[in-house]
Amino acid sequence: MMRLHYLGVDLAKNVFQLHGEDAEGNIVYRKRLGRARFLNDIGRLAGCQIGIEACTGAFYWQREFEALGHSVRIIAPQYLKPFARHQKNVQNDAAAICTALRQPNMRFVPPKSLGQQDIQALHRVRQRLVNRRTALVSQTRGLLLDRGLAFGLSITRARRVVLRLLTMERDRLGDLFTSLPEQLFEMLCELDRRVVWFDREINRVFRSNEACQRIAKIRGVGPKTATAIVAAIVDGAEFNNGRHLAAWLGLVPKQHSSGNRQMLQGISKRGDRHLRALLVHGARAVLRTAPKHHDAVSQWAIGLQERRGAAKAIVAIANKNARIIFAMLRQNTEFGTA
Repeated sequence: MMRLHYLGVDLAKNVFQLHGEDAEGNIVYRKRLGRARFLNDIGRLAGCQIGIEACTGAFYWQREFEALGHSVRIIAPQYLKPFARHQKNVQNDAAAICTALRQPNMRFVPPKSLGQQDIQALHRVRQRLVNRRTALVSQTRGLLLDRGLAFGLSITRARRVVLRLLTMERDRLGDLFTSLPEQLFEMLCELDRRVVWFDREINRVFRSNEACQRIAKIRGVGPKTATAIVAAIVDGAEFNNGRHLAAWLGLVPKQHSSGNRQMLQGISKRGDRHLRALLVHGARAVLRTAPKHHDAVSQWAIGLQERRGAAKAIVAIANKNARIIFAMLRQNTEFGTA
């Protein structure tokens, strides 16, 4: 037991599989524990490196293990697949985690504090409500199209015209059918109120965080993007450089190269989809408003759009903003001086 150096833990709700190896990679510990005994048994082990897969509860267990004197690294699921042997079960999964933990070039998930997780939870719940709101409007549009009534695609248009259409066409549609879009419209209004509450909370977090306010001075970065980025990476210490952060966000070309022939495809879309979407939406706004500005970034964006098209220009702007954010957070500087 004293030779234990690496410990792979396959997390679950109630049953946890442990796989331990010494510094040479020899198996010295295997155990399956229930939730009641799990932390107690981990606490009895001498301090070692523990590897866990990124999943629900991973950051909670990281904090608990570190409080017991262990060093903990979280590994993304896609980096564990190459080390899984034979068929999938908890023993093989724990062994794969331990093997991946021993790799010298392995990349790990940046740790998160409770405050970071709170901010991320705000964003996740808000995004779920926004998705539900979009689904409601789409269903309302579909129901009305079945009766020959059409309105514009935007949610703003739906708020303005749905009730008016139902009032005008109530005699033709009938009371039973009319009540269905009315119910959906009430649900839409309720979701609007809830989204506004989350927006207020995100703005409150933004106003209380100096780093968020600094990076929000970048064009295309607002309170939502700033709070989401800072919650995800804090000061960017887990990344080697700005390109590393952009690659982690999935804003670099996907490669399928062989020999001396380089094959670059579309963006890799790896990493956090929500962060990438926020940066891309901000970049789209930068490109749309670029003709109104005469600074170097606007001229560069317009020229890039003319040469490569709007889609590639938007991704390039998002990539540039990610690199600027990294430089500002790592060097603790203001926009324009990093």
